[in-house]
Amino acid sequence: MKTKLGHLEIFVKEPLKAKDFYINMLGFELVEIQGEKFVWLKMGDSLILLRPGNSAIKSDTYQKTNIAMVIYTDDLEKTLNEYKSCGLLIKGDDTGCPVFTDSDGNWFQLVNRNEL
Repeated sequence: MKTKLGHLEIFVKEPLKAKDFYINMLGFELVEIQGEKFVWLKMGDSLILLRPGNSAIKSDTYQKTNIAMVIYTDDLEKTLNEYKSCGLLIKGDDTGCPVFTDSDGNWFQLVNRNEL
């Protein structure tokens, strides 16, 4: 049997509000709003679904979370400055790469892929 990863589901309190962060801050493209409560987004070939939910598991640091998304950039400093100018709060770093959360506490890391 051959399998492949389909999409990632991110649980947020209010998907219709959360989509603004993913589109305006992170650069995702809107694919579809399904049933006025599910938001499909894409970045390159990656597809995510913002869906209603509220995890009882919250992590106060990137290293203690169960899962995180990594955003690649060719220019870490430029992208980081753009994010900060839009109001993003950096909450620390992991091996020199900035980490942050969305308003629901989902963790992200910003990485220069050329420096991996």
